[in-house]
Amino acid sequence: MTDETQQAQQPADAAPRMRTIKSFVMRAGRTTLGQQRGLELGWPRFGLELSDGRLDFDQVFGRQAPRTFEIGFGMGHSTLEMAAAAPDQDFIGVEVHKPGVGALLSGLLSQNLQNVRIYSCDALEVLRECVADASLDRVLLFFPDPWHKSRHHKRRIVQPAFAELVRQKLKIGGVLHMATDWEPYAEHMLEVMMAAPGYRNLAEDGRYVPRPPERPITKFERRGERLGHGVWDLKFQRCE
Repeated sequence: MTDETQQAQQPADAAPRMRTIKSFVMRAGRTTLGQQRGLELGWPRFGLELSDGRLDFDQVFGRQAPRTFEIGFGMGHSTLEMAAAAPDQDFIGVEVHKPGVGALLSGLLSQNLQNVRIYSCDALEVLRECVADASLDRVLLFFPDPWHKSRHHKRRIVQPAFAELVRQKLKIGGVLHMATDWEPYAEHMLEVMMAAPGYRNLAEDGRYVPRPPERPITKFERRGERLGHGVWDLKFQRCE
């Protein structure tokens, strides 16, 4: 994921180009036998490549259905739960860390789910290169790295260029749903999105929405709630 525009000239109708500042850090992680099996057996069935370029996702999934794009699914638990609960919807998940990709693939195989496809690369490159404009019903960004230190704020994925790129890919009426457990980042998200053209905030108070029932609660989130930690959900709908 990247987060800021280049200064280079672009065609007026081009998707915003991003600098090479990354909003993620590649971590070395041990892949379990189950995750490796998921990668070996599941990737040929569910994996997509950035090099495939612009795809017709109706053809990829073999149907027309509401389509959700999830940025950074971690270990895939929420993605798996959402996909199992909504078999009439299709999900495109993107994650750079192989153990998480393997875990989600393993879950898809064990639950025999067919409504998920996966990229393992930079999610914003996928949006730019592989997703048609006005083709997504939802974009999800759950618990991205908040990059706490001031000198790292430029690494935060939620920036004006991100908001514009997502707006281009959402259908009119489509929704960007974000969640974070770091209040300063929630405030940053709100500030960016309130200034972004073409969106309206779905929160009744103009700030945050109650936790939507379709967003699964993670074990980490439950533990945080017991400790008194907050979680902030934001929903912004493309209106133009």
